[in-house]
Amino acid sequence: MSTAAAPGFTGEQLAELLALLAGSDSVELKLTVPESHQRSTVTALGVDPLEAQIRQVVFFDTPDLTLYQHGVVVRARRIQGKGDDSAVKLRPVDPGKVPDRLRRNAAFRIEVDALPGGFVCSGALKGALRPTDVRAVLAGERPLRKLFSKEQRAFYAEHAPAGIGLDDLLVLGPIFVLKVRYTPPQLARRLVGEMWLYPDGSRVLELSTRCATHEAFQVAAETRAFLARTGIDVSGEQETKTRKALEYFAAALQANGGR
Repeated sequence: MSTAAAPGFTGEQLAELLALLAGSDSVELKLTVPESHQRSTVTALGVDPLEAQIRQVVFFDTPDLTLYQHGVVVRARRIQGKGDDSAVKLRPVDPGKVPDRLRRNAAFRIEVDALPGGFVCSGALKGALRPTDVRAVLAGERPLRKLFSKEQRAFYAEHAPAGIGLDDLLVLGPIFVLKVRYTPPQLARRLVGEMWLYPDGSRVLELSTRCATHEAFQVAAETRAFLARTGIDVSGEQETKTRKALEYFAAALQANGGR
C-alpha cells in the first residue's frame, strides 16, 4: 500500500492509521468546504441541486453533551423515499477490542473517517425503522427507546455513562440535509455531497467518497488531484457535521433552560 497520499502525518500517526485500516470494514474520505467557497464548489462540480435527496437528522444527548464527551453518538434519520433509521455510534473505537459477536453482526460496521490532516475510527450499530417512527418520537407520541432495537439498547447501555438511559436524552435537532450522489467523468468514482442547513442560515458542505481500506491512499491521492484540477480548495479548516450539529443544538437547549 502506498503511503504517498498521506502528507502531514507523522510516522506515529501513519502507523496508527494503518493499524486502524487493517481492522476496519471501510474508509470514508471527507472534506468540508468553507461557506465562502460552497457555491463555487457546487458550480465547479456541475451538481444539480434538484437531484438532491431530502433528509432530516436528529441527535439525542444531554444539554451538556455528556454522551458525546464519552464517545457515544445517538442518532436517527428520516430519509425522503425511504424508511427511517437509527444508529448508536462509538467514536473513537479500537477495532482490535471489538467483541467477535459484534463484528459478526451485519448491522455493525467499523469505519475510518479521514479528513485532511486527521482521522478517527468509529463503530456504529444501525437499525431500520418504519417511515413514521422518528416523526412519532419527535411529536412525543412514542418513547425514544422505541427507535432502537434490543441489540442497540444493550449496546448503548454497555457504553453510555451510568445513570443516563435512552429516555433521559433530549432532542438535538432536527436538521435538514440535502444529499446528492455524483460521479464525475474525470474521476470515475462516486462522490457524495451533503449540505447541512442550520436554522440560523449557516451551512456545512461535506464532500466524501467511500472505498475499501486497502485502496484508501490511492483513492485519496486521485480524489485530491481531481479536486485540485477542478479548482476546489482542500486546505480550508475542517469542521465535522456531527460535532457542529451537537454543539449548535445543545447551545439552543441551554439558552432555553435545557428544554
